[in-house]
Amino acid sequence: MDDLIRRAAEVTPSGRQIAWQELEFTAFVHFGVNTFTDREWGEGTEDPAVFNPTELDARQWVSAFKDAGMKGVILTAKHHDGFCLWPSRFTEHSVKSSPWRAGKGDVVRELAEACHDAGLKLGLYLSPWDRHEPTYGDSPAYNEHFRNQLRELLTGYGKLYCLWFDGACGEGPNGKRQEYDWESYYELIRELQPQACISICGPDVRWCGNEAGHCRESEWSVVPGRQINAQDQDLGSRERIAGAAELVWYPSEVDVSIRPGWFYHASEDGQVKTLEHLLDIYYGAVGGNAVLLLNVPPDRRGLVHEVDTARLKELGDTLRRTWAHDVTKGAKATASEVRDKSDRFAPHNVLDGNPRTYWSPNEGVEQAWLGLDLGRPRTFDRACLQECIRVGQRVERFTLEVWSEGRWTEVARATTIGYKRLLRFPPVTAQSVRVNILGSRWCPTLAKVGLYERRWA
Repeated sequence: MDDLIRRAAEVTPSGRQIAWQELEFTAFVHFGVNTFTDREWGEGTEDPAVFNPTELDARQWVSAFKDAGMKGVILTAKHHDGFCLWPSRFTEHSVKSSPWRAGKGDVVRELAEACHDAGLKLGLYLSPWDRHEPTYGDSPAYNEHFRNQLRELLTGYGKLYCLWFDGACGEGPNGKRQEYDWESYYELIRELQPQACISICGPDVRWCGNEAGHCRESEWSVVPGRQINAQDQDLGSRERIAGAAELVWYPSEVDVSIRPGWFYHASEDGQVKTLEHLLDIYYGAVGGNAVLLLNVPPDRRGLVHEVDTARLKELGDTLRRTWAHDVTKGAKATASEVRDKSDRFAPHNVLDGNPRTYWSPNEGVEQAWLGLDLGRPRTFDRACLQECIRVGQRVERFTLEVWSEGRWTEVARATTIGYKRLLRFPPVTAQSVRVNILGSRWCPTLAKVGLYERRWA
């Protein structure tokens, strides 16, 4: 078991996976003919003429996403109905056959330009299931068709941070079930966009297992291979990985919609998730070693609805106020021990704001503590902890403690940390704070410890 645990501790992410994780909070945009037919899944028989967003403004979308604190956007360039939001050369079932922009429009291009100007990353969803395409079900022919459309997106819109695939699959007009040539899709992406993550049905990022924003107590990025059931509650514990022939870095993404549906429906204008609900999802996802992909569907005008924009700004303002004042500024850090007594692993590294530097005890030490002297009593009710995931995910369980009345008192506890763990607890006032690591793999690392007080105004 010791060899396995050390091997698990030494599994590390790729550069593209680190860049993806550092985005933390991103937008999903479901938009297309379903927006105008008031459906969630189209049948592929829709007349392109229904697509006519007379006020479409991708810059308005991006402004709303930035207000929320999002750093990237994934657009449904083609959903299951097969309607393409770009003028694909390989089908007439696209924006070029619609009245929008007199058939000269390109939603993907307008969003790409808006993201570029605003500094947001762009990703694209391309449904492998195409209910319109006649070759679907003729596996070799459709795979070539899909690669052709994928190539258009990979080469025509600048740098992409993500290609997002679900596993939807059905029968084609010939009555045969389509067999996707995933490996050829991946090969094309690696060739043309080598820094883009391939998500969900892909090797870089996995699904959290639900679309409700529910998160695991322990979210391990190191799991026993990619052929796992994403809905299992335990994907990476010591017991789960025991006997694993392969261990891989396969982090979790939480996809959830701000509304009950994924596409816009006017009947749901009064059902946008509350601020507190969104905060619960945010703390569970971003604060639970995952990336949050929040769907915000534009309406029939081609705009993010006023209710949604107001809620996004409310969420972003709350988060910005919360993280604006870290009471550890100017603190002094100590630890139970330092690996090799080297400044490279010194306690003060958790306070320098650099995710590449960290504190660590000696190798093989799985229990240790890091303490902070805040200089004077400070009040806080939020904590942010991060491991240096560049060298692996190690921490299995820990407590956050304060020195009070002559003893250490626990104020919060959790299991994994990974890229980020956010904690909420009743306000506490203390000068001395300790992160007590009760269990870890091989030896823990901490790249950041931050303490904050939520501010309402």
